[in-house]
Amino acid sequence: MKKNTNPAGDRIAILQTFVRIVESGSLSAAAAQMDTTQPTISRRLQSLEQMLGVKLIQRTTHTMKLTDDGERCYQHARRLIENWQILEDEVSGVQDEPAGVLRVRAPHAFGQDQLIGPLGDYLLRYPQINIEWILNDRSPDFIPEGIDCAIHVGAITDPSVVAILLAEVPRIVVAAPSLLANYGPVNEAEDLLKLPWVALSSFYRNEVTLSDMTTGDPFRFDITPRLSTDSLYAVRKAALNGLGVGMVSSWVVKEDLEEGTLQHVLPGWQIAPLPIYLLYPYASYYPARLRKFIELMKEVMPGLTGTQSAR
Repeated sequence: MKKNTNPAGDRIAILQTFVRIVESGSLSAAAAQMDTTQPTISRRLQSLEQMLGVKLIQRTTHTMKLTDDGERCYQHARRLIENWQILEDEVSGVQDEPAGVLRVRAPHAFGQDQLIGPLGDYLLRYPQINIEWILNDRSPDFIPEGIDCAIHVGAITDPSVVAILLAEVPRIVVAAPSLLANYGPVNEAEDLLKLPWVALSSFYRNEVTLSDMTTGDPFRFDITPRLSTDSLYAVRKAALNGLGVGMVSSWVVKEDLEEGTLQHVLPGWQIAPLPIYLLYPYASYYPARLRKFIELMKEVMPGLTGTQSAR
């Protein structure tokens, strides 16, 4: 009988690699997420197939498909890795001491400006942690992309994830003084109908809804934007250049309002604030690095400049 010289740690690493291949969808994606080379990933897959004596993945030039044995191996491997992680944490006593790499996705503007401070505090508090801070505004595909959690602004459309409401982002209507000078004063909500608009397509495209802060009465009207964009920074810049009126998160134009380069239009009318959620996939076990990050976000998010406690 051939003696197996693979230690348990090597087997766990090989299983982790196999799970990452399956969940990321390719060897190259798994290599990128694990910060290694594709040949290394390929060797680990071959080692696992040799140890088990079965073919786990059928690969062609353009596709990758699990065999029946591969599907069974994947399900068992996920449970084994999870149990091994629990065992390691309990035996080493690091259940509450975060370590490793935390991969977080956040909206580009909010993640670039408002959240770097809290991230720095988190890294100083837990020196064994490294963070991959991935900035874009689309919803993450957690498992294939290897994302641990995401900061999400706006409504939740995926019911398959855990969503923790952290805070809200107030929004206001703004315009450049030059634009308002050309179109005349805006004293009533109906006056907005005569103005050109810039749309932040992630949150409003062809319709605007405001509410009277005194009576609560809504006012809805259609717009045909001169410019539509998915960038909050682009909306701000377009408004500064007088291209149109825009609805923006109040924090992004705070200095512009103070300097007078933008004006708050109809402050007696309000826009529904945008909710801020922390999202992560369901699991039976969450490592300390994620648990502590969730605690931090719950603590700091309502107190950031430009946010408020969720109603």
